[in-house]
Amino acid sequence: MFAKITKMFKWFVLFLVIPVALFALYTWAVLSWSYSSGERAGYVQKLSQKGFICKTYEGELILVSMPGTQAEKFFFTVRDPKVAKLINETVGKRVRLTYEQHVGVPTSCFGDTQYYVNHVQVVDEELVDEEMFAH
Repeated sequence: MFAKITKMFKWFVLFLVIPVALFALYTWAVLSWSYSSGERAGYVQKLSQKGFICKTYEGELILVSMPGTQAEKFFFTVRDPKVAKLINETVGKRVRLTYEQHVGVPTSCFGDTQYYVNHVQVVDEELVDEEMFAH
């Protein structure tokens, strides 16, 4: 009887615990190391909290390169509520978002996009204009 229980336990570990542990390790690795990082500047058009169980903030940044050109949208995810609050406070202002790209995240529970914003900064447009004409 004891031998049967031991054998069943080994199969349980082999078919359930090991795959779950490997999945958790893979998820941790993908979220810990970034594929790329960078900054994007523009105007935040939308930021909303989404998800049934795992709540993340999903947003859109409008990138305007030159007046009269077609605006490009940059879709991003925010996992930190403090950063999301800062982004909400800057709606309508030109901002610079610092992000990291994480490729291969196994589920949308961690966000709908590959781009995770971790910092926001308001861009002083007057300073930008002065720098453009200073050269």
